[in-house]
Amino acid sequence: LVGALGGSNMKAQAAQNDISNKIIRFHVIANSDSLNDQAVKLRVRDDVLSYLSPKLEKSSSLEESKKILNKNSIEVKKIAVAQLRKSGYNYSVKIELSNENFPIKTYGNITLPQGRYQAYRIIIGSGKGQNWWCVMFPPLCFVDITKGSVSYKQTQKEMMKVLTPEEYSIVDNQNVGNIKIKFKFLEIFNKIFS
Repeated sequence: LVGALGGSNMKAQAAQNDISNKIIRFHVIANSDSLNDQAVKLRVRDDVLSYLSPKLEKSSSLEESKKILNKNSIEVKKIAVAQLRKSGYNYSVKIELSNENFPIKTYGNITLPQGRYQAYRIIIGSGKGQNWWCVMFPPLCFVDITKGSVSYKQTQKEMMKVLTPEEYSIVDNQNVGNIKIKFKFLEIFNKIFS
């Protein structure tokens, strides 16, 4: 049984690596979990997404998106700091494009497996609060941010531009009701046997 599970785990890990190498996640991390810090985090998010949206929405590759993000990081930091000052906060802001470990996360109709992902992160102050996140490439953050909802068809269309049909079927939780359970099982299996 362990051998069979190990083979299945290796396949799932390979699939996760393929998926994570095609995606950039966006995280805005609050100073703390206080209501005020969480609220200002969302205002920073809105201002940054308004600025980045027209620059990233037509990006056709991961590398192009990374170049756009790196090129605009100074301006993004200015925008975040400006919103904080306008809101009466003196927090520092750190901007980074890095590889980070993430747990299983669901965004609309996609569930991303745990693992290392490229992430564009805005860390406000001490960065000890909960974060807001979305998928920046392909550009899912810009689908319907004002309503806080994500269109299944639009998400599918954007994800299918970068993932193979097999990879998309792994993250599509619309058709696979137990995807979280499978990923959670693999997460536990990894902890036990690593």
